Amino acid sequence: MAASASPSPSASPAVPEPVTPDAPRTIARPLLTQSWRDVAFVHWAAAPDDVAPLLPPGTRPDTLDGVTYIGLVPFRMHRVGWLGLPGLPYLGSFPETNVRLYSVDEQGRRGVVFLSLDASRLVAVGTARAGFGLPYVWSRMSVHRGNDTVAYVSSRHRGRGADNRVTVRIGNPIAQPTELEHFVTARWGLHHRLGGRTRYLPNAHPRWPLRRAELTAYDSELIVAAGLPEPVGEPVSVLFSPGVPVRFGRPC
Repeated sequence: MAASASPSPSASPAVPEPVTPDAPRTIARPLLTQSWRDVAFVHWAAAPDDVAPLLPPGTRPDTLDGVTYIGLVPFRMHRVGWLGLPGLPYLGSFPETNVRLYSVDEQGRRGVVFLSLDASRLVAVGTARAGFGLPYVWSRMSVHRGNDTVAYVSSRHRGRGADNRVTVRIGNPIAQPTELEHFVTARWGLHHRLGGRTRYLPNAHPRWPLRRAELTAYDSELIVAAGLPEPVGEPVSVLFSPGVPVRFGRPC
C-alpha cells in the first residue's frame, strides 16, 4: 500500500471512517498471516484526555459517544507466516496478551495502539521488536480451556510487577453485536511508531464470531505496567471469540 501524503499542519483531520464488522479493504498479497484463537476481550471505559499522551504522533483517541476504552486481550497466536508462506507450527504458535488503546489518524483510519504485548516465544518477541518496533515482552504464559471457561496466565521473564491471571466464562453466541462490541473488536489496522514516523499496518479477517462472556477471575498488573492507572470497577464489556484467520498488509 502506498503511503498517503500527510496533511498540512493547518488541515483539519479527516472524519473517521465508519466502524464496520467486515474488513473495509482486501489484502491480496499479505506481509503476514496468522490466526488468533481463544480470544478474550476485556474492556474498561476511559477518558480520552487520560490516554491521549500514550498515543503516537498523528493519532488521537478514537471515541464512542465521547468515551474511549482500555483493552486487555489475551489469546493464542497460531501459525504466523511471512509473505504467503505456510505458518510455522512451533515458532509461530504461542500465547499472547496485549494491552491496547483505540486510535484514529489524520486520514480518518481507525486502529489500535499496543502499549504492551506479552508473548511466550522469544524469537517472535525479538522479530516483532526489531522489524516493527512493537513493544513485545518475553513472558511465561499459558492458556487453559475447560468446558465453558478459559484461563490465561502470564509472568514476565525479566522484572516483576507485570503478572497476569484472567479467567472468563463463555456465554451465548451474539447474533447482533452492539455498537460498543463492534467498536472494540472490528479494528482493521494498528498505529505504531517506527523509524521516527507513525505507521499504519492494515489487516483483514472474517467477521468475528463473538460470544458474551463473564470475567470470573482477574488479578493483573499489565495495565498499570503499560503506564495506565488501575481500572476502577467492573469492565464495561467482556467478550470471547474462538478466533479468526488474519492477513496483514504492508505498513503505510
